[in-house]
Amino acid sequence: MKLSHLKQVVAYLQNFQKISAIYRVTDTIIKVAFDKNDEIYFNMQRSNSSMFKCEVFSRSKVYNAPFDVVLAKRFNRANVLSVALLNDDKIMRFKTSVSSAYKEEITYLQFEFTGKYTNVIILDEENVVLEALRHVDLYSSFREVRVGQKLVDVPVAPFVAKEYPLEDVEVFLYENYAREEAQKLDSLKRQKVSFLQKKLKKLQKLYENLEDEQSLSQVAEESQHFGNLVLSNMHKIKPYQRVLKLEDYDGTELEIDLEKSYATVSQMSNALFTKSKKAKQRAKNLHIEKASLESKIEHIKLFINTVQVATEPSKIALLFPKKEQSKKIKVNDSIETFLIEGYKVSLGKNEKGNIDVLKNARARDIWLHLKERPSCHVIIGTDKQNLPMHIIESAARLCVDFTTTSKDRYLVDYTPRREVTIQSGANVLYNKYKTIEIDTR
Repeated sequence: MKLSHLKQVVAYLQNFQKISAIYRVTDTIIKVAFDKNDEIYFNMQRSNSSMFKCEVFSRSKVYNAPFDVVLAKRFNRANVLSVALLNDDKIMRFKTSVSSAYKEEITYLQFEFTGKYTNVIILDEENVVLEALRHVDLYSSFREVRVGQKLVDVPVAPFVAKEYPLEDVEVFLYENYAREEAQKLDSLKRQKVSFLQKKLKKLQKLYENLEDEQSLSQVAEESQHFGNLVLSNMHKIKPYQRVLKLEDYDGTELEIDLEKSYATVSQMSNALFTKSKKAKQRAKNLHIEKASLESKIEHIKLFINTVQVATEPSKIALLFPKKEQSKKIKVNDSIETFLIEGYKVSLGKNEKGNIDVLKNARARDIWLHLKERPSCHVIIGTDKQNLPMHIIESAARLCVDFTTTSKDRYLVDYTPRREVTIQSGANVLYNKYKTIEIDTR
């Protein structure tokens, strides 16, 4: 942010007297609620820091790092004694107090919009670091940021910054959000759609390269016939031959190409019989493989559409949770998993996936399904009796998005998993339930 803009924002913030709540909504964005209603977001991304306001910003997860614990303890329901730029530089410092039964505790909250070294630092009255968003050692900078260490001031900038007057600070903060979100959203969409399209092309190529049932049946029949023919002409065949020239039962000359050389004639015939058996098996299960690929292709197309219609980067972020690397955990490729503010949401990609999410769910987990029409089954994993409504709404939107691309109003039923009875496959019965409406228009 420009220094001139920060000065004008500080003047705007001096109207507030209290921090009602403060917490991280993403890895680098901190939400501060002033005087109960006014919410301002501090984006502390390195070399791209800013401040903004918006109507709604989805929380990606609940953070419980030491920084977040100290942030909540020191500044939730804290009084704002002053807010100013430190040394007239791009460092915004809040002086706050929290009154307890014993004493008044003074704490400084420092937002440093300093490019490469952008940071959020929590300090006590003696300027000693209590916690920081980013810890900095002396190998990285002359200015160490370490818990328990006194913080050194940033040297005064050797130039006078230009002035950029703002007509309305609040409008400026809203415009910041709109501009940054539009850029971020466009970039994320292109990145994620490109990733999904690569997966789609691979699946489509596999589907196009599937052998047809007639060809497989022909291979099975021919290999069986050749195997019997080899057994009938054992005395004419020499070991290690790759090409066998034999007469068919009707006197027609045949040439049989073996995939490799074999030491005995019995091995040659067995190889042909095995080839016949495998071809029969593939032909028999071809419809299963075909149906599986079709469902995966349809799921990826729905996934791409869900990304394309997303209105916020945070909505896209929840579609791509970070995968935990573990060799012991086997991934079920029939289930898609998302994280919404720490809640695990599982969604069946096809009938098998729907069956699996139902079977693996616990009694208190919340089950969701489109009302009176086919859809994917969705499970919200939870041990809590009172699940936040916005989590249910987000999961219901996923249920709609991964079922249809049509824009309309949809009713989604939800109930604890214990109220759902499996009839056969993914067909279920349920009695006690609630319904919410999802409008995708």
